[in-house]
Amino acid sequence: MQSIAILGASGYTGAELVRIIATHPGMKIVALSGDRKAGMSMGEVFPHLRHLGLPDLCKIEEIDFSAVDLAFCALPHATSQAVIKELPRTLKVVDLSADFRLRDPAEYEKWYGKPHAAVELQQEAVYGLTEFYRDEIRAARLCAGTGCNAAAGQYAIRPLIEAGVIELDEIVIDLKAGVSGAGRSLKENLLHAELSGGTMPYSAGGKHRHLGEFDQEFSKLAGRPVLVQFTPHLMPFNRGILGTVYVRGNAEEIHATLAARYQGEVFLEVLPFGQLASTRSVAGSNFVHLGVTGDRLPGRALVTVAIDNLTKGSSGQAIQNANLMLGLPETMGLMLAPVFP
Repeated sequence: MQSIAILGASGYTGAELVRIIATHPGMKIVALSGDRKAGMSMGEVFPHLRHLGLPDLCKIEEIDFSAVDLAFCALPHATSQAVIKELPRTLKVVDLSADFRLRDPAEYEKWYGKPHAAVELQQEAVYGLTEFYRDEIRAARLCAGTGCNAAAGQYAIRPLIEAGVIELDEIVIDLKAGVSGAGRSLKENLLHAELSGGTMPYSAGGKHRHLGEFDQEFSKLAGRPVLVQFTPHLMPFNRGILGTVYVRGNAEEIHATLAARYQGEVFLEVLPFGQLASTRSVAGSNFVHLGVTGDRLPGRALVTVAIDNLTKGSSGQAIQNANLMLGLPETMGLMLAPVFP
């Protein structure tokens, strides 16, 4: 059994890590931190986890990391840099924040508004999109989890850029995201009375921070700058992401390209041509559904992608990467079926 610490266990991604690891046959939680809720039990913070024999929440400085094999860091960006910089350099770390996703520190400062505070660690961090960086993650000490929106968009688009089957300058990502993606902190626009019954775009017009990941990853694949249009929308459901990606290319070829690239990938399911993805079909799971259809306009296609933002978009992805880093089977603990209805 690998001994696991979860830093920032009082947030949504922390709770999701606990939920999955509770039945993981190769991991045992030995420490949970939650600075503002230190001294409380997880059952008090998250009643749905009351039945589990978990350690109480504590402050990070109270954890004996010599007894820990791997730490999940589910802290806000900027906080993660400061914390991880002080952890033992022998400790394996999977970071769920944005702090180590962007390889260029100048890009981090551009998108997150402050200088990177752990540049020396950035150089060793491996980007955590598992199906595309599997070998690098297996050998990593520090793995940087992707943004949930960035993961969804990349699953739909990366193979198409690799295969050269779409026009690179005409990619539009329209994305619908559940409210848990905004975190657990109190925010006026997330109050039930202000969110329920409506929807709205946010960080539109090229302002969303996950564009930094799209720019980095798509441009690296293409060998030249690739800038996509991306507009996320906040939806009045708890969890899930649905992306509708508009591209120029042959729809049947696009479908065949995705099916070929993801053949053998346990967590990625390419639906039969013409079927479209739904968040309902992946809720609470580490699975990704992709669908492709043509358009009435010749030479255009729609690619739809559905993931659970808390699982495959964050905590499930983190555990998948941790499995690799710890030498465990990649799918261990992650074969939970989606929750329906």
